[in-house]
Amino acid sequence: MRALIADDQPDVVEALRLLLKQEGYQIETANSPAAVLDNLSAGEFDLLLMDLNYARDTTSGQEGLDLLRSVRKLDRALPVVVMTARGSVPLAMEAVHNGAQDFVEKPWDNSRLLFTLERQIRSAAAEREELRQTVATQHALLPKTIPEFPGCHFSAYWTPAGAVGGDYLDLIPLDDSRLGICVGDASGKGVPAALMMSNLQAAVRALAPDAASTDSLTNRLNRILCANTAPSKFITLFYAVLQGRRLTYTNAGQNAPMLVRANGEWSRLEQGGAVLGVFPGWVYQQGEVTLAPGDRLLLFSDGITEAENAAGEQFGEDRLLSILARNRALDATSLQKKIVSQVADFAGGALQDDSTLLVIAIE
Repeated sequence: MRALIADDQPDVVEALRLLLKQEGYQIETANSPAAVLDNLSAGEFDLLLMDLNYARDTTSGQEGLDLLRSVRKLDRALPVVVMTARGSVPLAMEAVHNGAQDFVEKPWDNSRLLFTLERQIRSAAAEREELRQTVATQHALLPKTIPEFPGCHFSAYWTPAGAVGGDYLDLIPLDDSRLGICVGDASGKGVPAALMMSNLQAAVRALAPDAASTDSLTNRLNRILCANTAPSKFITLFYAVLQGRRLTYTNAGQNAPMLVRANGEWSRLEQGGAVLGVFPGWVYQQGEVTLAPGDRLLLFSDGITEAENAAGEQFGEDRLLSILARNRALDATSLQKKIVSQVADFAGGALQDDSTLLVIAIE
């Protein structure tokens, strides 16, 4: 176990170093907020044990609270235990509110300190394992291969902002002549959003093959989610069925896909209704389009259009539509790569949110 001890008092640091070394810890030390951040940027740690006061002329703890916020920007999962003088419990509780897992008072009791550190390390290890399993589950639910469909080529891009995300992408062969197409987005981020989306995907895969229409499926999904989704949570979903050149669809609050024809004319696939999981009595509608050779259909999540540059300006739907229209002669894979590249360049090389893109080229 590798621990970082942060305190500006050499005698405190040495006492903690000796205590933890006897317990098998590998120790690094830091005597200032800047040194803490340098250490965390340079390597991985299992624990940070940090004081809340570093300037000799203050006991406010503000320096430590500011440091804690910076630590959380670098690593959300690192177990952090703060140290504070006896009688400063309100300060310690504020630190816990700002991202610390626990606190100990100085002068500390060795047994209590060791118990606190070991408990937080065990808890963090269990959370990492849970996250690992969630990541594996989510990746297992992604399409393993892009289905072949006569006259159509597909190219997909999916990436979460963190280890897991709330974006949904699926291509479901319903029978020999029909293909289900899904793009969606769960509210929130991380594991809760990923779990919501995994549950939706399981329901879609179970119900879609026997659904009479896209609106009937969406109505049923909405009733299920309204009964099982926490207040203030919701899911957007675009669900379509491709059969030959006929595309039927229902758009439940998802960014309306962009359809650009071979001659440059364009439209948006908006027919549907509200987001899923909020209005149990909502009646969804089905839309329909006929696709033709040379058409390009683009499905996307808001991680694409809401990507921001250094000035805080969003990429936006107008830029996306312009790229699609100008490059509509490209094949599906080339078009997908061009869009992702230009969005990433706009955002300075990194997208800030879960991002999904599906390009369908009609040949």
